[in-house]
Amino acid sequence: MTKHRKIAWTLLAVIVTVIAVSGVADGLSDDYADQAFKRALVTFAVARSLNGVISVAQGTEVAVEPGGVGVNLTVGQILDPINDLIEQFSSVMLVAASSLGLQKILLGMAGWWGMTVIVALAAVFLAVSTWWPGGKAPGFASLAAKVFFVTAFLRFALPLLIIATHVIFSTFLQSEHDAATAVLEATSSEIEAFNEKESVPADADASFMESIGDMIDSSMRRLDVPGRLDRLKDSASQSSEQIVNLIVIFVLQTILLPLAFLWLLVEGFKRVAGRAISGGGED
Repeated sequence: MTKHRKIAWTLLAVIVTVIAVSGVADGLSDDYADQAFKRALVTFAVARSLNGVISVAQGTEVAVEPGGVGVNLTVGQILDPINDLIEQFSSVMLVAASSLGLQKILLGMAGWWGMTVIVALAAVFLAVSTWWPGGKAPGFASLAAKVFFVTAFLRFALPLLIIATHVIFSTFLQSEHDAATAVLEATSSEIEAFNEKESVPADADASFMESIGDMIDSSMRRLDVPGRLDRLKDSASQSSEQIVNLIVIFVLQTILLPLAFLWLLVEGFKRVAGRAISGGGED
């Protein structure tokens, strides 16, 4: 093994040990994992809130013509499709939140002080076998490299995976996520306002003039029913589209991207370790 290769191996061992001891990667990945978990819970809460106001609205009947003359429509007929989609979205969010929770648990295991000690010992083993008098420690050079790469992978694979997933999310998916969540919140507010207008109670103690005013307001609301129903349909359609977008985003963030990055990390470590180990045995 040449002197330059020995120096490179030693520097690599020192850098990996310093990063493991300092906890820089752990801090970043833990922060990103917390952000993702909280974001999933907030999005789930928004969806459940929308589901709640839809459940209230489903029993509401409105008359298309003033005074109750004409066709009575149940608002649930308009909102049933989006309500079914929210139920499916809730199942996806349960899986997504479980995946993020599992990542946090495994991240704590990877950042355990015992793992850091094991990485440091593997680095020392690698440095000693590299600088062993005579060029290499017989039978230990390849073993030291294998142990070092395996422990480094176990220590840093998950933090690197979480950091990479966060970078992809913040660069390409966060704006879509925020826009979709805003649409769901707006739809929830609109349906809630619709429920309040349709369920305004009559005041038995109101004066005659106030009763006349309530009748006029009721008639005006009924005159605007077709327009309000059209707006409700548009909001439901937009929300359905955004729920599908959110499903895609969370499946990508919590399942597909982590699996893809894990595969890339495994392949990358195998290639680097294979070349390093085969080259490390040369004098």
